[in-house]
Amino acid sequence: MKFGDNLNEQVFGPWRHYYIQYDYLKYELKKRQLSDAGWTGQDEQDFIRILEAELDKVYDFVTAKLAEVEARVTYCERTLHINAASKSASSQRQMVDDTLTEALFDINDLAKFTRLNYTGFQKILKKHDKWTGINLHQGFIPKMRAKPLDKQRFDVPIIYISALHDICRNTRTASPYVQGDDDGDVFERATAKYWVHPDNITEVKAILMLHLPVYLYDSPDVKQYKESDSAISSVYFDNSQFELYTGRLQRDEGAEAIRIRWYGDMDASTMYVERKTHHAPWTEDRRSLKERFQLDVDQVPGYLSGQPYQGKEKHMFVANGVQQSIREKHLKPMLRVFYHRTAFQIPKDQRVRVSLDTDLTFIKETNRSYWRRPDVGVDYPFPYLDDDEIIRFPYAILETKVQTHLGQDMPDWLSRLVESHLVHETPRFSKYLHGASTLFREQIPLLPWWLSELTVDILKPRDTNFGLSRSASFKPLMDGQYLFKRAMDTEHQRMRVVSMSEGSSPNIKRSLISTLLPQKQRYHPVTIGQPVDVDDDDEDEKRSSKQGWVVRWRQQLAKRKEETGSSKVIPLRSVKVEPKVFFANERTFISWLQFCGLLLMVALNLLNFGDHAARIAGSIFICIAAVVALYALYRFEKRAWMINRRVNGRYDDLWGPIVLCVLLVGALIVNFYLQFGR
Repeated sequence: MKFGDNLNEQVFGPWRHYYIQYDYLKYELKKRQLSDAGWTGQDEQDFIRILEAELDKVYDFVTAKLAEVEARVTYCERTLHINAASKSASSQRQMVDDTLTEALFDINDLAKFTRLNYTGFQKILKKHDKWTGINLHQGFIPKMRAKPLDKQRFDVPIIYISALHDICRNTRTASPYVQGDDDGDVFERATAKYWVHPDNITEVKAILMLHLPVYLYDSPDVKQYKESDSAISSVYFDNSQFELYTGRLQRDEGAEAIRIRWYGDMDASTMYVERKTHHAPWTEDRRSLKERFQLDVDQVPGYLSGQPYQGKEKHMFVANGVQQSIREKHLKPMLRVFYHRTAFQIPKDQRVRVSLDTDLTFIKETNRSYWRRPDVGVDYPFPYLDDDEIIRFPYAILETKVQTHLGQDMPDWLSRLVESHLVHETPRFSKYLHGASTLFREQIPLLPWWLSELTVDILKPRDTNFGLSRSASFKPLMDGQYLFKRAMDTEHQRMRVVSMSEGSSPNIKRSLISTLLPQKQRYHPVTIGQPVDVDDDDEDEKRSSKQGWVVRWRQQLAKRKEETGSSKVIPLRSVKVEPKVFFANERTFISWLQFCGLLLMVALNLLNFGDHAARIAGSIFICIAAVVALYALYRFEKRAWMINRRVNGRYDDLWGPIVLCVLLVGALIVNFYLQFGR
């Protein structure tokens, strides 16, 4: 599909006027380039001015919407703080929770908006350079960096929303992440890894956040959270023969992966030496383990050079084992892996943990005088590095970790997520194996299987209702269902008015539509924090008396139909219109046609090779086949009409099979009579 068509298809209606005018830019580019004078210097200046105006429009809109979301989140935080000790705290928390969920949907829409517009600018710059022969793409990069669309970060508001969600749902506990805790030195979990397309990253984060809180590493105070807090850097060790790489790729018994990891920016003082072992031979059941211990950054060079470890006694085994591997296998720093990680986990509960790694980058460690390069920080996308030193992975990595050995099963919501169109499963994916196989491909004979998957477009069409979406009236939907009762009520009322206004005069239509508009507020003395009954029969009667008698008659008729259960206005959620529903209708139609084809073949044989009586029976069978085919077409079209309009009626066929049996029996009786009755 062309990008212009894809853009028009994915446009979010309320924000339509703020998207890049891609078709207009392409029209201007083509019109000026094909003119008699060709592409002139004035045309170039005009095009740049139009492009800059579009960039300003998109960037200002994104900035304004982010500020709006942050203001709503701040208001929710203040509301929770004020009503913490109030008697109505429960109802206030529910209101705040709904508001935060709506803000989360806006962030998801804004992320898709940003991504789509960034792609639009890249596409139009590429077309400009191709059609005019002028390299504008390189010259426009500083302007796009000054007003970045590709680096708009939505992690910080998601973190704030997650923290407030925890308060609303009473799941927040005071458990800041403590590195090197007793329970955090040895890990044993069943893991699975998936690729996530950039277009789906924010939606996946939102779905995870609705079920698990965001797990902070070094920032227990949410207000102090910043983007660099989610940065994770790891330096992997190997030798010139890539012995560790080969062992991990072939999954040899006891194969190791050794790395030094730190969290945050380059000023982090705590380093973590980690070792992953496949089927560790010192365990009784030869299970795979991840072990680690911490060092100060100043202790790392001495430890790597062979100085004895001076830490805790319980870490002596893994510390000595890592030193022994470095010494005997001549290991040295080979590769740095960088990414931003958002982890989701209930504090102090490691049974289910999900992490999403974005901005995944692989960098060569070329500094031989120190264990890590001092010229590389956490400033993704590292534009100062040469192309042969860096690989930027195109997708995010979703990793699920479930402690199945403790009897924990994967939650149902997580199972539906990993089976949905939002992720692409990649079993046994390894960051180190991928980075080494791409940066050192000339030195490595064996390559991982998933490299061929990079040539496949993993962006799948939405084939189910799973995930975040919007209704026809732009109400938030979760898995195809309305999140809030008021949204359902408004949508059902809208469908009722649309159905009742069909075939009515313009005046009646205006009267019906006016029922959807906000009415003049009615003020009643209420106590703050107590529920208020807004149903007022007297007000409804006064309002209906001011409307025409036709409107009142239609409303009464609709009410009577609802009471008797014969209303044709059915809530949208009563029938889920999924592709398999249409396919089932088509399969039924094809089955009827197959029977008609079989009957027609029998009839043609009787006509061509039978006697006079057989030809009469064949004619009858041909008529039956034609009637059945037309009837099947009618039923197919009727069912399709009912499915498209979500009619809650009978979809089965009561009389068709009975009539068909009667006709066939009648045809057989006629055939027997003609053959043996004379």
